[in-house]
Amino acid sequence: MKKYIITLLYVFSTFIAFSQTEISGTVKDNGGLPIPGANISILDSNSGSISDFDGNFNFSSDLIGSKTLQVSYVGFKTHMELIELNGSPISLQIVLQEGNSLDEVVLTASSTFRSQKQAPLSISSKGIEEITKLSANSQADILRDVPGITAEGGGGETATNLFVRGLPSGGQYVFNPLQYDGMPLMSTFGLNSSAHDVYARPDIGFKGVEFVRGGAAVLYGAGSVAGIINYTSKTGDTNNENVINLEYGNRGRLKTDFYTGGRLGGEDSNTYYALTGFVRKDNGPIETGLTTRGVQFRANIKKKFENGSFTIHGQFINDRAQFFLPLPLQGGSRERINGNDGEEVEQLLSGELANTSFLTPGGVYESPIDDGVFTQGGYLMADFKYNLTDNLKFKAKTKYANYKHNFALYVGGNGDFGNPITLSNYIAEVAPGNTGVDATYQGGSGEQINPNDLVVENLHVDRLRPMTDYSGEANLIFKPAGGNHTFTLGTYLARTEAQDVNYQYRVLSEFNNNPRLVNLSYTDGVGGNVIYSEGGLYNRIGMTSNNFLTQSRTAFYFTDEMVFDKWRFDVGIRIENTQGTFRRGGLEETQVYDNPELTGALQNVSFADGSFTTGEIDDTDWAISLAGLYELTESTNLYANFSRGFFFPQQRGFAPTPGIRETNYEAETILQGELGAKFGTSNFSGSVAGYFVNLSDRIRIDQAISGGQLVDQARSEQTTRTFGLEATGKYRLSDAFNINATLTYQNHEITKNETTDLVNNTTSTINEGNEIGRQPNFLGNIGVNYDDEKFDANFSVNHTGAKFTDDTNNVELDAITIARLGGGYTFNIQSDNSVRFGLSVFNLFNSSGLTEGNPRAGIAGQSDDGEFFFGRPILPRRVFLTATFSF
Repeated sequence: MKKYIITLLYVFSTFIAFSQTEISGTVKDNGGLPIPGANISILDSNSGSISDFDGNFNFSSDLIGSKTLQVSYVGFKTHMELIELNGSPISLQIVLQEGNSLDEVVLTASSTFRSQKQAPLSISSKGIEEITKLSANSQADILRDVPGITAEGGGGETATNLFVRGLPSGGQYVFNPLQYDGMPLMSTFGLNSSAHDVYARPDIGFKGVEFVRGGAAVLYGAGSVAGIINYTSKTGDTNNENVINLEYGNRGRLKTDFYTGGRLGGEDSNTYYALTGFVRKDNGPIETGLTTRGVQFRANIKKKFENGSFTIHGQFINDRAQFFLPLPLQGGSRERINGNDGEEVEQLLSGELANTSFLTPGGVYESPIDDGVFTQGGYLMADFKYNLTDNLKFKAKTKYANYKHNFALYVGGNGDFGNPITLSNYIAEVAPGNTGVDATYQGGSGEQINPNDLVVENLHVDRLRPMTDYSGEANLIFKPAGGNHTFTLGTYLARTEAQDVNYQYRVLSEFNNNPRLVNLSYTDGVGGNVIYSEGGLYNRIGMTSNNFLTQSRTAFYFTDEMVFDKWRFDVGIRIENTQGTFRRGGLEETQVYDNPELTGALQNVSFADGSFTTGEIDDTDWAISLAGLYELTESTNLYANFSRGFFFPQQRGFAPTPGIRETNYEAETILQGELGAKFGTSNFSGSVAGYFVNLSDRIRIDQAISGGQLVDQARSEQTTRTFGLEATGKYRLSDAFNINATLTYQNHEITKNETTDLVNNTTSTINEGNEIGRQPNFLGNIGVNYDDEKFDANFSVNHTGAKFTDDTNNVELDAITIARLGGGYTFNIQSDNSVRFGLSVFNLFNSSGLTEGNPRAGIAGQSDDGEFFFGRPILPRRVFLTATFSF
């Protein structure tokens, strides 16, 4: 009997041991992206797990029989599935369907995973599937519908101008850095005045992008005054994924994007890879005769271990993108003017300028004008995460970036005769009393130009901007038992080294698209032969700046994210020091002749004389942020936030004094407040908020064309104030059909503006009480979207209200409305393979509004319309065809 009982117990214990069922799998959205932090559990039991950063989960259960597995995550509908527990391993591929858009998880400007609805901040996001369907020209196309954001993309693919919540700037990314995977593409702004988006391009290897607005963003990592734009990369997981996106656009666009990711090694390997990038060539969106072309590759390798992960990210870019600036338009109507061929002139950059070179005292200078905005280089970044205990986590990132970067700034239609003028009238002005003229087009047969042909003077600036950047961030995240608080103690260190070297020259061309260059010579009154322009060049100005700058940042921050029953609070403080040097090179002007026997041409050329004046800056400032959210009902949250932040001004605004540390260098102070509500039901989600922004003692540098050159004309200390209202809404008519809209109203004013004329060394108070230049009062967007996982279609209209060209408020630009249409159809080839054929049309109705006037008019501002008006039109209509293969 005893042996029988022992045998029975052994069999029973063996059955219990073997009844342990291992349950594993991945959780993804319907676009194939992994979902981290999803809750996986067996109903009415304690068995369950949380998905990791790659959406993977694994747990064991000693339950037996049919059970219900529940998978839930904010922003998605709860998934229920029957599983049979019998000791055999179960592997699941869970796909969650989209729910309320405000329930999407926020990865930026927070130490915890939480939904947009739970965050006491204004946040907008886009997934990579939506971005890919846009066939975006630039960041402006991606961010144009974000409330509170004015996005100007008239320049082409790079150097997008973004203005945030009424803040004054020249655009670019002054108050809202562009980040990849939580680290900025450049740690400082203003060393070489290049926009962050010149260093990298969007590709299909991202999960998506988040734009966090408001002052709380200043606390984390690199810090920001008014917000953070953060792209998050895909990392490989247990399932291999491959995507190829082929894109064709009118005006010669050909582009191939690709992504591949998966496991490295065997089935038991915990190492994963992702590789993405593009190859492209483009004649447009405005044809110049100079192509946009290049490649970008990004990759990451991730090693997962029991308590954390280690990821290496890398980027390589070799890319050239043509850039477009304002040009002369008709006065009054501000429409494009017909050129010599009878066609409307869209731009004045000439392909004949490729390989331009000229003699300087330092040797032959070869202009990189045909490269446009050229960037070559890349970055390496290491990302380490480790759970020291269940309540204590350590995170660290370190990054090295090095880029060779040139920015070809072609100011078409600038000079004493920057408006179209007939050749005969031009010769009468520049060569009075001549006894003979020879005027031919470059590369032609030598036939004389028709005296009635229009010609125009232009200015070209080669901005040579190499940059090296070192940065790192580390923090400890501590969540004590009880779960109400999450403390973060962090530090951020960075050093940036950059050059700011300019070469300039003036060009005479015909007034036409992709114009021919004009060669002009004449015989003066005493019989001398004067070559006025050769190869189109009539003034070889030479080097106009030769600066070397460094800036270091050291920051410490402490935050507490608190969660109670119905309340959430975020508080934090940041202290930061910056130090830098500004080495300004001396310049000398001398005469250089390509042919000493010729006289009369303007041949004075500037060059570096070898001397340098070195200045130093040093300042420390602090930021504090307070934010709270209250769950009023299940569908409505109320929130408020306030911050006191800072912004370190551009070093180039402080002229160095030999041997003396700059004592006037002080951070600009920014106060921000916001009060709002967020709503979320199964069919409707939205938000409404009022905000206040005050920026004090901002240092502003006004550039102008003076004496035929682009110079720093004035330095202003400016204070501005903005009150605004933002509203967003998304209504789901069905699972496949929704309508969304955003609306922004902002009232902005310059409350202080003390300006020093750097040429005449005089100071005056101007523009006080005026509206901030280039900032509209109204912004809005409405879109209709349909997607049943087979057929998808979208139509959107974006509206940017009227705005003044500059702070003088002399000239107002009309409102702009841009419509976009898109659609596609997806064919499922096999179980996990598909191909989508798509169509996208930018600027559907070919609107011709102006994104800006003349930002280089100087402190006097742009004048009212006369016979001509100087402005930059929005990009013309463009059609894209795409084929996206997923396998």
